[in-house]
Amino acid sequence: MTFFLVFVSILQSIGISLGVGASTLAIANFFAAIADGEIDDTERRMMGIVYIVLRVAMVTILVTTIFLLASEYSVTGLLNMSAFSYAALLTIFVLFTNAMLMTAHLIPSTFGPAIQAGNWYTLGILSALQSIGLTDFTLTHFLMGYVTWLILAIGIVNGMMALMKGIWAKRKSEAEAPH
Repeated sequence: MTFFLVFVSILQSIGISLGVGASTLAIANFFAAIADGEIDDTERRMMGIVYIVLRVAMVTILVTTIFLLASEYSVTGLLNMSAFSYAALLTIFVLFTNAMLMTAHLIPSTFGPAIQAGNWYTLGILSALQSIGLTDFTLTHFLMGYVTWLILAIGIVNGMMALMKGIWAKRKSEAEAPH
């Protein structure tokens, strides 16, 4: 059983790393795509590949988390699980819920991509904290940091989008101006 849990933990780390990296590429590709004011077919195809990688990462994380939490639950029970485990569950829940809302176009683009990126980075941070044994925080402390981070992520992503749109508008007006 120990070998299996180690293997599952390694798979989970790979899934989180893959998700953080792909999320970073998804945001960077999106910024690059909107820089000229239009997402062309090549850009759309490349972003589609990144989204497939994100889905693979999400499934990997979901399956591995179920195994790892089932193992913890069998020892501690539901109410005695660590704040770290609840933090991971909440982050994964928001990650999946936001992805579904974005797919169904039920969340505005001013929030969806930033929340998604913020959640991927939260999972990456949680994974790093776990690897160095810093998992003894309270759920309240996590929630304060998590909400603050998501607000910051929304500000960063929307600021970058506004900057890219401003650059595009300037280029467009310069191109249309008489020479």
